[in-house]
Amino acid sequence: MKKKVLFFLKVSCALISIVVIVMATAYIWPTNTLQPPKSFEETIIKNVSIVDVKTGKIAKHQFVLIEHSRITKIDSTNIIVSDDALIIDGTDKFLIPGLWDMHTHSDQHSEWLHHPLYIANGITGVRDMSGQLNEKDSYWVGSKERLQWNKDLELNTRVTPRYVLQSSYQMDGVKAIPEDAPDFFKLQNPSQVDSLLQFYKNEKVDFIKVYQQLPKDTYKTLALKAPEYGLHLAGHKPMFLSLEDAVNLGQRSFEHGRIFMYECFPETDSLKHSTNWKAYFSKSKAKIVHQFDSVQAKALMRLMQQKKAYWTPTLQTLKFEANAHKNEFTNNENLKYVTNIRKRLWWKYDTDHNKEKNLERKGENVSEQFFEASKNQLSMAHRMGVPIMAGTDVMDSYVFAGFSLHDELYELTSAGLTNLEALQSATMVPATYSNAIEDYGTIEIGKKADLVLLDKNPLQDINNTKSINGVLLNGVYYDEEKLRELKAFTETAAGSFHMNVKTFVSLLNSPLIRVQFAD
Repeated sequence: MKKKVLFFLKVSCALISIVVIVMATAYIWPTNTLQPPKSFEETIIKNVSIVDVKTGKIAKHQFVLIEHSRITKIDSTNIIVSDDALIIDGTDKFLIPGLWDMHTHSDQHSEWLHHPLYIANGITGVRDMSGQLNEKDSYWVGSKERLQWNKDLELNTRVTPRYVLQSSYQMDGVKAIPEDAPDFFKLQNPSQVDSLLQFYKNEKVDFIKVYQQLPKDTYKTLALKAPEYGLHLAGHKPMFLSLEDAVNLGQRSFEHGRIFMYECFPETDSLKHSTNWKAYFSKSKAKIVHQFDSVQAKALMRLMQQKKAYWTPTLQTLKFEANAHKNEFTNNENLKYVTNIRKRLWWKYDTDHNKEKNLERKGENVSEQFFEASKNQLSMAHRMGVPIMAGTDVMDSYVFAGFSLHDELYELTSAGLTNLEALQSATMVPATYSNAIEDYGTIEIGKKADLVLLDKNPLQDINNTKSINGVLLNGVYYDEEKLRELKAFTETAAGSFHMNVKTFVSLLNSPLIRVQFAD
């Protein structure tokens, strides 16, 4: 018996050693990198139809000259260029500004898993809604990484979209912060606000990402003092505060399709003051849909329009919740671009949970009703002049980097926006929000050459934004062959053993991830 036990222990130790060696080897295994295309001093797009996203007009047979990274000439007659210039044939094609996704999340593996897919789908700019605290995180990235990526983009040494604004870590009160982090991140009282703002100003952050459990008095101090540091607030509306207060205090953008749902039903005060608002919200979901107060909602929408508060509804997140039980939805061809670790540890739990909820009541899918109600509210808000920005919440379940923005544009049109207005939500509207309209958002002389060449007219059918023939990013041209290479690169990376190990280890080592899951 003793010999059997010893034999078993030896075999077990040997197996454990092998697993550790294999995992360690995979973790340190070098990862391939993508090389951007060659840059040209001059690039000309010949005989192209330019879509004016301001007016909806199309200027046909145009010649666009790009020198280095900027548009320097647009003419209806041929432009003479040097023999070394890159010539792009735009015949029968349509040129639009590069698309922006205004709600994404990036991590330490985005270079392999997200950036190629953004560019392959014509997304040239993203707003990352996540960040770090005072130490580099093994999983999440912060302003230092994103600003370096932007520098590499300018030098054409890295394949990356443009990171248009820099976010803090999500401010969600004491429970969302690791215990050993500096106290001012926990925002337990208003006296800590200045330290937080000064820290993020030094980190070259543009906005503080606010979240749902932030205390009311701290939020108010944060909102009032942020402009003194050159910062603004964006993110969720804290649960213990009214949307009216948040808008009046100057929060510049509100995320997700639930913002009016929380505010406009008879028990909204009970929801805000509940000891467990998440559970209260879950059990009240049907009531929130059926007892929605449109009069109150319109008053809030009017206030947002007057105060120039933007809304990024991220309809993809609610669409997932509504369809998690449908095989035709979950059997998505883009799953090949997602690591198995994410699919099994994160997305599967989320999918199973929502599937179970959707099948609880036969014939009544509350999540589907919630999704449709949110689209109706989006239509109301748009008609009342609330500026709408396209965003997807990349890294949430069944939200795919790049691909999902096109789905979001379609959902915006199904909610009542015209094809032109949907295009504006991913071009000139976010550029205006970001105080960057002088450089981005439209096709004009002097602007950055972040452009998408389409085979079909997106004003006729918004799904034509998917007919991508080529992408110009910072004046560098990604042709059809390069775009296919980008997709293949991410598919290979996502399916590789070593990338899955790297992702798993980075998740385990991240104190920010551990706190988020515990909460």
